[in-house]
Amino acid sequence: MVPDGLWQRIEPLLPKPERNPRHPGRKRIPDRQVLCWILFVLHTGIQWEFLPQQLGFGSGMTCWRRLEECNRARVWQRLHELLLAELQAAGKLDWSRAVIDSSHVRAARRGPEAGRARSTVRPGSKHHVLTEGAGIPLAVSLTGGNRHDVTDLIPLIDKIPPVRNRRGRPRRRPDQLAGDRAYDHDKYHRATRGKGKRPRIARRGQPHGCGLGMFRWVLERTIAWYHGMRRLRIRWERRDDIHEAFLGLATFIITYRHVVRLC
Repeated sequence: MVPDGLWQRIEPLLPKPERNPRHPGRKRIPDRQVLCWILFVLHTGIQWEFLPQQLGFGSGMTCWRRLEECNRARVWQRLHELLLAELQAAGKLDWSRAVIDSSHVRAARRGPEAGRARSTVRPGSKHHVLTEGAGIPLAVSLTGGNRHDVTDLIPLIDKIPPVRNRRGRPRRRPDQLAGDRAYDHDKYHRATRGKGKRPRIARRGQPHGCGLGMFRWVLERTIAWYHGMRRLRIRWERRDDIHEAFLGLATFIITYRHVVRLC
C-alpha cells in the first residue's frame, strides 16, 4: 500500500524519536509498516480495535499514536506542499481559478467541531475543500456541522500554502474564486477581492444557469475522492485533531495520484 516513490517522499519528513540507550524499551515497529496499517484504516473505515491481528496487523493504539505524532509534526501538510511544488514545476496547476465547497458528514460521537447541523438533530462535521481549476486540493479544513459555509471562506483562502515556482516568488493566489450561493455575501465578496482574487459566486435570488457548473464539477469529484476513503464518510474520532490528521493524509494521497500521472 506504500509504493517506493511514495515512501521516498515520506521518510525524510517523519519525526525521529529519541531513545534512551540505557532503557531502550521495546523495538519500535518500522514506520512504513505502521503507515500501511493507517492507510488500511483510512480506506476501509475499520475501527482501530478491530484491526485483524490474524492477518499480520499490529495494535490499533500503535497506529493511533503514530498518526497523532505525524500530525503534530505537520508531516502531511509538508508533504502536500512538496507535491504541489512538483505539480507546479510540471505546469499542472491551474491558477486561473479556485473552487470552494463543503460537505457534511455525520459524527458518531460528540466532540470538538462536531456540532449539530441545522437540518438534523444528529451531531456532524463539515469538510471544507478548496481546489485549483483542475480539482487538485489546495486547502481543506474541518468545522462543526452547524457552521455556515461562508464563515470558513477567508480562513480556507488563508490556508493555501505558498507553492514554489522555478523562478520568482512562490504563488498562492488563484485569479478567480468560484462558489455556489452559500458564499454569496457582500462582506465576503469584498474580503475575497482584498485577498487578490476575483469572486465568481452564484447570486441568491437569481435563476440557475450562471454557468458555474462547468467549473465546480471538479470539486464535486474531489469531494467524492475524499469520501471514497471510508474513514471520512463518518466521523468516528472524538478528537478533532485526529480527524484532521485523516483529512491531511487523504489530501496528500489525492495530490500524489496526480503526481503519479506525470510519470
